[in-house]
Amino acid sequence: MALKNPLRRKAVAAPNQMTLFEHFGELRHRLVVCVIAIAIGGLVAFFFYPQILHVLQEPYCQANHGDCALYITAPLDGLTLRIKMALFGGFFLSLPVLLFQIWRFIVPALRPQERNYAIPFVAASVLLFALGAYVAYVSFEHALAFLGAIGGPNLHQIYNPNQYLTLILMMMLIFGLTFEFPVLLVALQLAKVITPKQLLAQWRWAVIGITVAAAVFTPSGDPFSMLVLAIPLVAFYFLAIGIGKIFGR
Repeated sequence: MALKNPLRRKAVAAPNQMTLFEHFGELRHRLVVCVIAIAIGGLVAFFFYPQILHVLQEPYCQANHGDCALYITAPLDGLTLRIKMALFGGFFLSLPVLLFQIWRFIVPALRPQERNYAIPFVAASVLLFALGAYVAYVSFEHALAFLGAIGGPNLHQIYNPNQYLTLILMMMLIFGLTFEFPVLLVALQLAKVITPKQLLAQWRWAVIGITVAAAVFTPSGDPFSMLVLAIPLVAFYFLAIGIGKIFGR
């Protein structure tokens, strides 16, 4: 009669099986990497602040017929602005690292087939975020023109750079995050949480929900920006259904 090997069960145990404390340790490691990446990106943005400011001023220059002047009203405004730009810049520049760390953290919970989708999902997320931020940037000139005209011809625009740059950066951030919408939908379909058939059946309510969400979350509040955000999201909704059907076969 063959003797049982006491190490046999341990040898065949799932290599990705982790205890609760090991999960917390892994999470702490990933968070530390993310913080370091944001700090490095923020440092880069801090030193390249003049170039970044010049790029972000361009929509204002176009909307204000070539007048790019921004006026500060307090001695500390310049320092506050540069720190704020460094924080936003750190997040934008470190986004690929952040998404990769999120992927690395959830990999142990995925099945082998699902892990094959990880790199395409990270790449798609980065590209869609960049696309959303770019759409916000190129459409911001029209948003400023609308906001400048809505008050009437007797109002003259003198913008504080902190308020202006907060608005354009928030626009780019929100557009970038909402452009992740199709990635989320495809992930839910692959995880069998929802089916393409169910999404297609609810397309009317989805369009209404997307339009309302675009109106609520658009920081500038102008109808042009709302449409610029809502129309791609509706297109992404149907695109995600098509991708879900292809990969769900």
